Amino acid sequence: MSDTGTDAERAARRRSIPDHAREATWTAADGHAIRRIDWHPASADAPRGSILFMAGRGDGYEKYLETLADWTGRGWRVTAADWRGQAGSGRLGADAITGHIADFGDWVGDLAALWADWAANTPAPHILAGHSMGGHIALRAVADGRLAPDAVILVAPMLGLHGPLPPAAMHAAARLAGSFGDLRRPAWKWSEKPGEPPVSRAHLLTHDAARYADELWWRAERPELVMGPGSWGWVVQAYASMRRLMAPGVLERVKMPVLILAAQNDKLVAYRAIAAAAARLPDCRLVTFGPESHHEILREVDAVRDRALAEIDSFLDSRAPPR
Repeated sequence: MSDTGTDAERAARRRSIPDHAREATWTAADGHAIRRIDWHPASADAPRGSILFMAGRGDGYEKYLETLADWTGRGWRVTAADWRGQAGSGRLGADAITGHIADFGDWVGDLAALWADWAANTPAPHILAGHSMGGHIALRAVADGRLAPDAVILVAPMLGLHGPLPPAAMHAAARLAGSFGDLRRPAWKWSEKPGEPPVSRAHLLTHDAARYADELWWRAERPELVMGPGSWGWVVQAYASMRRLMAPGVLERVKMPVLILAAQNDKLVAYRAIAAAAARLPDCRLVTFGPESHHEILREVDAVRDRALAEIDSFLDSRAPPR
């Protein structure tokens, strides 16, 4: 279950960094500085193990403080980090708002290097968890043999984008649209009011208005977290990476246990692609949510979050027991 306390107390925890968490910087091989947060259990007991959590496109780890607290409360040592080029880890595009990447392989390389450093300095078992784009990159890194966690947790992983056409057609359309200008330019509109997210965005992410408001609070508190649309380069590279991951024989290489949490109601990532991937993974449990959940399952209403956390607990107890 989620942390106990009044709604106000829980909301306050979602909007503060606790004393036993440490924000720091990890430096990639090319010198790029990437933010991280390391969160030790408050208990003096030996940690249950360690979880590395990677968030989605445009996210900072601040959005998931509540979940990190839930896991540390269960005895896990937890680390979360930005992807280069978003949140508090700089930008790769032509402005401070648009999310751009030249190649998703750059993110895979960062994750592999961060994992190597982190796993060498944290207690086992080592769990890799990712949401949305973070789930996609986590799964690709594992399928590519770049790292070998004891178990993998994917929450609404970006294995396909919600849209009317097959991935190959959408990829071709994105390449065509991107060819008419700078690939760093935004691929979709942010809002009629510059710098503010569209009103409809909340209804794509979560039913919980208070948890959605937490993200806006952190963006006001830490303006460097603000990110809007992805670039055309991001879109082109996203389709290229998803098609690579879903190619025949790739997912079948993932031998470690995988838990996937996904919502059929998701309007951002394609549930059909997630279900197809789950069927191909050799050791996978797929937990499906219905209309009660939007895209951000770990930031949904309590009933959804509590079920998700219980599923994660059960999975880790059975597939990654303490050593």
